[in-house]
Amino acid sequence: MRKSSLLLSFALAATGAMAQSKKTTPVTPAADTAKKSAPAAPAKSSIKDKVKSSRKVDGLFTLYQDTVTGSLQMYVRKDQLGKDFIYQSFSMGGPTSLFLHQNMIRATFLFKVQKSYDRLEFLQQNTNFYYDKNNAVSKSANVDVSDAVMFADKFSAEDSLGYLVSVDGLLIGDKLDPVKPVFPPTIPPGAIFNLGMFNASKSKYGLVRSFPNNTDVIVELAYDNPMPLNGGGKDITDARYVRVKMQHSFLEVPENDFRARRDDPRVGYFGAEVDDLTSISPTPYKDFISRWNLVKKDPSAAISEPVEPIVWWIENTTPVELRETIKEAGEKWNEAFEKAGFKNAVVMKIMPDNADWDPADIRYNVIRWVSSANPPYGAIGPSFFNPRNGQILGADITVEWKSGAGTPNFDELFNGGLTGAVTTMPWENIEAAMKPGATYNMFGKKHMASCNLANELATQFQSGVSALEVLDNNGDGNSKETIKEMHKQFLYYLILHEMGHTLGLNHNMKASQMLTPAQVNDKALTAKIGLQGSVMDYPSINVSRDRSKQGDYYTTKAGPYDLWAIEYGYTPFTAAEEEAGLRKILARSTDPQLTFGNDADDMRSPGGGIDPRVMINDMSSDMVTYAEERFKLVNTMVPKMKARFARPDASYAELRGRYLMLQSQRMQMANSVSRYIGGVYVDRSYPGQNATVKPFTPVSADYQKKAMALLTKYIWAPNAFETDTQLFPYLQMQRRGFNFFGSTEDYKPQNIAVTVQMSPLAQILHPITLSRINNSGLYGNTYSVADVMSDLVKGIFNEDLKTNVNLYRQNLQTEFVRGLAMIANAPMGYDNASKAAAVSTLKKVRASLTTAVSTNEQSRAHRTNLNFLIDKALAVK
Repeated sequence: MRKSSLLLSFALAATGAMAQSKKTTPVTPAADTAKKSAPAAPAKSSIKDKVKSSRKVDGLFTLYQDTVTGSLQMYVRKDQLGKDFIYQSFSMGGPTSLFLHQNMIRATFLFKVQKSYDRLEFLQQNTNFYYDKNNAVSKSANVDVSDAVMFADKFSAEDSLGYLVSVDGLLIGDKLDPVKPVFPPTIPPGAIFNLGMFNASKSKYGLVRSFPNNTDVIVELAYDNPMPLNGGGKDITDARYVRVKMQHSFLEVPENDFRARRDDPRVGYFGAEVDDLTSISPTPYKDFISRWNLVKKDPSAAISEPVEPIVWWIENTTPVELRETIKEAGEKWNEAFEKAGFKNAVVMKIMPDNADWDPADIRYNVIRWVSSANPPYGAIGPSFFNPRNGQILGADITVEWKSGAGTPNFDELFNGGLTGAVTTMPWENIEAAMKPGATYNMFGKKHMASCNLANELATQFQSGVSALEVLDNNGDGNSKETIKEMHKQFLYYLILHEMGHTLGLNHNMKASQMLTPAQVNDKALTAKIGLQGSVMDYPSINVSRDRSKQGDYYTTKAGPYDLWAIEYGYTPFTAAEEEAGLRKILARSTDPQLTFGNDADDMRSPGGGIDPRVMINDMSSDMVTYAEERFKLVNTMVPKMKARFARPDASYAELRGRYLMLQSQRMQMANSVSRYIGGVYVDRSYPGQNATVKPFTPVSADYQKKAMALLTKYIWAPNAFETDTQLFPYLQMQRRGFNFFGSTEDYKPQNIAVTVQMSPLAQILHPITLSRINNSGLYGNTYSVADVMSDLVKGIFNEDLKTNVNLYRQNLQTEFVRGLAMIANAPMGYDNASKAAAVSTLKKVRASLTTAVSTNEQSRAHRTNLNFLIDKALAVK
């Protein structure tokens, strides 16, 4: 029994063990095995699968555009990863008030594409710094420079050679070049046209094309603004819905022997500022200029044709009658390139009507003609270059038809706007006045192409036309052949100037100082060297009051400075010879014909710059003498204007416009002359050049006083506008619908006159000008602020102290006293010596008013008000 129990227990245990063994290693049916195994990985989509509904665009970057949705994919080869490429954007059409007009060159930068796991990243490169590889510090290059990842996305397919990635997110929107401007908080809502919000669903691709060395994509970006506070101009169809055309271009970085050429402050080129972070020099700069890659066909020849010339196409939109003149003007630059050792460096061609290429193709340099509703520039000539070394890769010039025809903006003139007009006196907003010429960077970038020459030139040209028609000795008021020649010279100058920009040159606002007032009308001399040192200036049109002594109206050839600047920028040197060769060229900078001063130095805005010779709308080395001739010319013309320009079967609009252009001439002359008061001449020659002057030389006291006397006689005197009186009842604008709704249509002589009078006064009493007068008194200036204010009192008050005061002088005297009062009590901006002079001058004016004679009620009221303003100002003190 006991044995049987043990056997039974053993049997049960064995059975349990067998059962346990079967449980741990079960036999699974075939069907269950298939059901529970891991799923097989799906087959990867091939590039062929991903692009089967797309059209292929071969080139630098191969693109695939879906024929149904329009979406774009880019194929990036593996050998393109980590390689530098150049991005260049262009506006191709949009609101002109936002500088989005056709063919505006915008952003330029280097970028690269890199792979990060399953994504491709597009990174913008920083080119602001240089590191000498022989310096150990270079091992830390760019350690604190932040990366800029413009775009990143997963690639959808790959093969052995590259990756396919969707680029809609890169190209449709603001990733590459923000189109919508950033408005500073100080600008009131509605003051400037606003695009609104970007609408991706209404945006699309335009033209998509790719070539071996560049890929171009034009996009049409839509913006919605349901409640616009500014309706824009006539070019805006509906301010709620606006579409902007942009071109994104990707370029291969050229592989050649091009070397960056260093920048120098004695010559003016566009280029790039680069900081050398491995240098301990007081000027640790590796700045370089922008220039075309010209290589001699025959390196051993003194003058050789280039392997690849700079080829310009004159677009077939150009008026037929002007094409040959434009071609001739462009070819004039070849004289300058001969100084650098090149023959036929510039080649001009006319685009045929049946051309099979697009002027927007960046492989072509095109002079384009357009007619815009409200162009911000009359003509513009920018270029773009390799950010690493300055090699210019492309350029375009856009000329507005109205500017090319020499037509000024009459609407601006009719609305009382005058070139160079000052609307706010410096003492009314000291903080703003201390930043002369400063403008907000509302458009997200610095536009290199900020040239306003064409608009200035057109106004000048029409003033010259008016002079010919009024002063014509034949009496027919036409002078067609003379005007035709004047327009040819005008067009020559316009093209020469804008082409100069595309060759790398920036402005030279000092060049019109080259000749004396007598020499500017010596045609034998100007035929040899030109009317001015450079075509990169903004000159006054050279019209002689004595028609028998008329010289050239504009210079029609590159000037001595231009030839020298091109020699500096383009003369080929070996690496070993370059520095010595450049120094030899630069050593000539002390030659008066090669003098240079650009926009950074110019004095067009009150308080801006310090050298009065670096100014727009001036001419000759003696501006006071030249300006007096121009004042006399205007005063001779004004009485004859009505007989010439009040034409039968036409409104008085032309008469009004022509008259306002002459007022603009007065203002330009007054502005130019006023800059000599408190001015300081600048010389940028280096030690060792045997310069005859110091870097800073105050304008002589005698010449400053001469300038003051001229302003007194022709701008501030009681009879300064006497010749104009007979025209005032006729200066009627032409009615168009409700174009003067909200304001009255009558001409307001005092408004224009006070603008002309106050513009030079705003310069003289600017806090920066007065401070400079005081500072320069410590190194040579003997015309003190107190002397300046004393002479202003004489010029503004003395002549009518014994008689009544006309309306012009009432306005002038009141504004002058208000200015003195604010200077005396200004909490900031004006220095102590200027405040002291203002207080003393106020007391002088008050004393002079005690003996003033007034026989009419208005003059008595005026002088009572002056005493009130003075007493109030002195009471505060």
